Amino acid sequence: MEDAYRMTPSQAFVSDPPVDASVTAAYEDDLASDGYINNSTRVWCWRPDVLASFQTLRAGLRDGSDLSGREVAAMVAATAAARGDPYCSLAWGARLAELSDEATAARVLQGDPSGLSSREAALARWSRQVVLDSNAPTQADVDHLRDVGFSDREIFEATAFIAFRLAFSTITTHSAHSQTRN
Repeated sequence: MEDAYRMTPSQAFVSDPPVDASVTAAYEDDLASDGYINNSTRVWCWRPDVLASFQTLRAGLRDGSDLSGREVAAMVAATAAARGDPYCSLAWGARLAELSDEATAARVLQGDPSGLSSREAALARWSRQVVLDSNAPTQADVDHLRDVGFSDREIFEATAFIAFRLAFSTITTHSAHSQTRN
């Protein structure tokens, strides 16, 4: 059964992890939800305990957040696009399109927040700022987030979402997606 989970060497920078019960469970979860095993899951399964902890951490942030699903989708799509991550841009662009429309999602991926609410547009802008230079945001940028209705807690949550997406994408892209560089 282990061979059924293997990628060909040209598909990944790092080899597949040894298949044990925790790896099999992660792969089976992907197969059940997506119909295939995600490249990101393959990479993270070198440490399935870290994958589980990271997923729990992100879920805890999401579950305790007052940010709407559409706000999160706009923020993560903008983050992925600013980072130049085609896989996450596609996934989160599609999610944003489901919550808004295709034209709005396409504009967000191109760096244009028109079609978004003032809060969503501010989050998309904040996301791009943090991705492109995490030291660049100023007090005025934070004040703008407050002006459109974000609490300091929500600003923290948004920044944490962006940081988590960057960490996830960095590990995945630099380990799994050799095709990203082609």
